[in-house]
Amino acid sequence: MYTALYRAYRPEVFDEILGQEHIVKILKNQIDSDSTSHAYLFCGTRGTGKTTTARILAKGLNCTAEEGQRPCGHCSVCNSIKEGTYIDVIEIDAASNNGVDNIRELRESVKYPPAVGRKKVYIIDEVHMLSPGAFNALLKTLEEPPGYVVFILATTEPQKLPATILSRCMRLDFKRVPEAVLIKGMAEICSKCEIDVSEDALRIIAANADGSVRDGLSILDQCISGGDTHVGAKDVLEFLGASGEEVFIELTDMVRKGKTADALVLVDEVLSDGKDVRQFIRDWVNHYRNLLMAKFIRDPQNVINMSVENIARIRKQSESIELADINRGILELSKTMREAKWSTQPRILLELAAVTMSADVYSMRGAEERAARTAVKGQTVSDSSMGPAATGKASGEDRNAADGDGESAEGEERRPGQDADSSQENTGYDQQPRYDCDALWKAVFEDGEAAKGSFYIIGSGAALTDIGQYEFTVTTSSEHVKSHAENNRQLLEDLMEKHTGKRRTMKVVMKGESSESKNGRQAEDIAREAGDILGIDVEIR
Repeated sequence: MYTALYRAYRPEVFDEILGQEHIVKILKNQIDSDSTSHAYLFCGTRGTGKTTTARILAKGLNCTAEEGQRPCGHCSVCNSIKEGTYIDVIEIDAASNNGVDNIRELRESVKYPPAVGRKKVYIIDEVHMLSPGAFNALLKTLEEPPGYVVFILATTEPQKLPATILSRCMRLDFKRVPEAVLIKGMAEICSKCEIDVSEDALRIIAANADGSVRDGLSILDQCISGGDTHVGAKDVLEFLGASGEEVFIELTDMVRKGKTADALVLVDEVLSDGKDVRQFIRDWVNHYRNLLMAKFIRDPQNVINMSVENIARIRKQSESIELADINRGILELSKTMREAKWSTQPRILLELAAVTMSADVYSMRGAEERAARTAVKGQTVSDSSMGPAATGKASGEDRNAADGDGESAEGEERRPGQDADSSQENTGYDQQPRYDCDALWKAVFEDGEAAKGSFYIIGSGAALTDIGQYEFTVTTSSEHVKSHAENNRQLLEDLMEKHTGKRRTMKVVMKGESSESKNGRQAEDIAREAGDILGIDVEIR
């Protein structure tokens, strides 16, 4: 009868335990010095060796070998514990024996000394599943057990245990097994089984095991179950429903360059080949993480688990991608991964993430272009301080140069609500861009960021009535809408800056006040403009 790899090659002595050297050292020293605790709490994620270590500790406490060699792994006691027939080692699954009556039976059996060995060992797995009443029943026995009894509690969720239980145990935390250690361990098992598995295949298995020895061996077991004499990286990827690194390099480049259609086609091709959507999202997030590591670490082999060739490709791409793009990719895909975990349509979420990331590239480029144009206009205004004659001459030359260029005036992007002739260079107040207030206000509320909370109330109950050099006016007839607008002042000012390219202060007025405020605003703007040209501070009273 075939035995699964994780069972057939379960460690039998301390030296065979993978990746938990800090715990092995403590337990070996305690056994050799006969100073073991009366209660242990083994904590850690699944597959890190908690129950296996508990059994090895039970062997060490009862092994018949000489001191310093316990457990030996081959005496009658060690073999009996391995087979589960040793009468003085009792394993309890707290998930199915979590009631008060089960713990009362345990308390009764504790009264009797060991039948064969030196110690009577109780291994309680998934101890966090015990009921509150069961914890209370266990408490006194756990605090002062007989000298011949040792409790070993194992759990993946120590935060669920009562503080009174935690304080009575010696806590040992099991770490996730490093990928390099797991690769080495699986390679040794493959050698014993006479199975040819490539190093790249083992790397992929270790990466997907997420620090769990049992998960890694289970994946390896299924990969070799096909009967092939050789298992390569491609075989492992097909089994896992994962994709090769070249797919993520190509997809990331498409998103980074704003090629939304190409990115969606590539996603469709990958998923049509039967790849798992959720696995694809996880792998894509990990690709962005690898880009981050390669961008800052000169020699990333120790932190990126892949072949030297793939690391070289990752490094090359990291040199051409901005840190902001990496950050945006990690955040967007992490959010998608969380949502896809419970979604019945994870593919749609993946496609939406690709579209969103590509759209972000366009919006970032647009913001950079607007900032550059604003800087050029600011320089023009600064030059105008040389005097009216110089200003007029320079303006005429600039217009002639623009006409000769043939593309600069017509090719410049107009913002929503801006008139066609308002994109020309402006150096005075009377020449500032003219906007269609209704179209601009509509564009603000069509923006994705605006579809939150009370924005629909503001959009339907207020109107944009004027845009000045330094502020814009929003008019409403409702105090309720005015209050909502004031509460969302920051976001409204941000959105107006996004669509006009200039930061302005919002002024909210009630109907009837608008004409008066407009005249006052014009006076203030003219005063500020004069101060800018003359290089003096103007105080508005």
